[in-house]
Amino acid sequence: MHVSHLTLHDFRSYATADVELGPGVTAFIGRNGQGKTNLVEAVDYLSRLSSHRVASDAPLVRAGADQAVVRAAVVRDGRTAVLEVEINPGRSNRARINRSPLPRARELVGLVRTVVFSPEDLTLVKGDPSDRRRFLDDLLVLRAPRLAGVRSDYDRVLKQRNSLLKTAGAARRGSSSQDAALATLAVWDEHLARTGAELLAGRLDLVERLAPYVGKAYETVARGAGRDDAEIEYRPSFDLGDATDPAGLAERLLAEVERRRSDELDRGLSLVGPHRDDLLLTLAHGGGVQKLPVKGYASHGESWSVALALRLASYDLLRSDGDDPILVLDDVFAELDTDRRAQLAELVAGAEQVLVTAAVGADVPEALAGARFTVAGGEVRRDA
Repeated sequence: MHVSHLTLHDFRSYATADVELGPGVTAFIGRNGQGKTNLVEAVDYLSRLSSHRVASDAPLVRAGADQAVVRAAVVRDGRTAVLEVEINPGRSNRARINRSPLPRARELVGLVRTVVFSPEDLTLVKGDPSDRRRFLDDLLVLRAPRLAGVRSDYDRVLKQRNSLLKTAGAARRGSSSQDAALATLAVWDEHLARTGAELLAGRLDLVERLAPYVGKAYETVARGAGRDDAEIEYRPSFDLGDATDPAGLAERLLAEVERRRSDELDRGLSLVGPHRDDLLLTLAHGGGVQKLPVKGYASHGESWSVALALRLASYDLLRSDGDDPILVLDDVFAELDTDRRAQLAELVAGAEQVLVTAAVGADVPEALAGARFTVAGGEVRRDA
């Protein structure tokens, strides 16, 4: 899979941009603020309908414009399809395939698969649990696009349920308004358990499949490391017992919600569910005898190696599904020492398509020699 042509209208800093691409390595070179990352961000947005840089769509639309359009010709198994998304902040986005509108924009998710390496990857290790949950869910949806709807439904249920908890908690105990809120809350408990269990089952399966790839990737990028040195483990917000299927997980989740009812009413928040879970990352210390959390114990170099291992593992897992994802290396080489640059370049050089951004051409390792574009003053020019 690769993108053969990228067109932007009012996306980020570009009024318009047209870039011919091809398989292999393409590097975009330019000083910070010139728009090189905007190009690869657009490709990644088509993959997930979200950005690896910002949480909302509004910053993606050029100042003064009402909407942005990202269009790409995507080649897969020798056939080309034109994917397009119209970004409308505050309104529903619209998507098309070969100019035919899709009923919902999220049906575009997963048709292009990307794996992005960026300086922000350290948040996977050092950041909040929400960063790791987003990592899991983004990968989950790429592998099973139908779960984009489940993820959206869960967020909607959670918002509605939190509103009811605040209403019920604020009402005088035993009042008619609280009784009405509690009666309605029971319905949303069922919705939370059903959608939460489906999302949770997907995450549990994903972590089980991803774990071997993480160990292998860490062994590759960390000097002297063994395959068992890095481990990942899903940490739910409640005891799952022996449940692994959606039905069993829904039952456990509903029971825990009922048990925590008083706490939730006091705080006006949903305290149980996949929105409270975490991904535990551990590394072997003391000759492999002891496993300690990466967050709080690992050195800066070890943290970078774990972050790279998570991205490489994602790439390998997606490849095992049968498609070569598009690799995006967004200004990542400036953050790595010479050895890690060379290791990463060697590992990804064989991908069907690799898109690289760098402030200085010399930052791109020789192993990733290929087409080069200079990005400056709002223009993207292919080097001779």
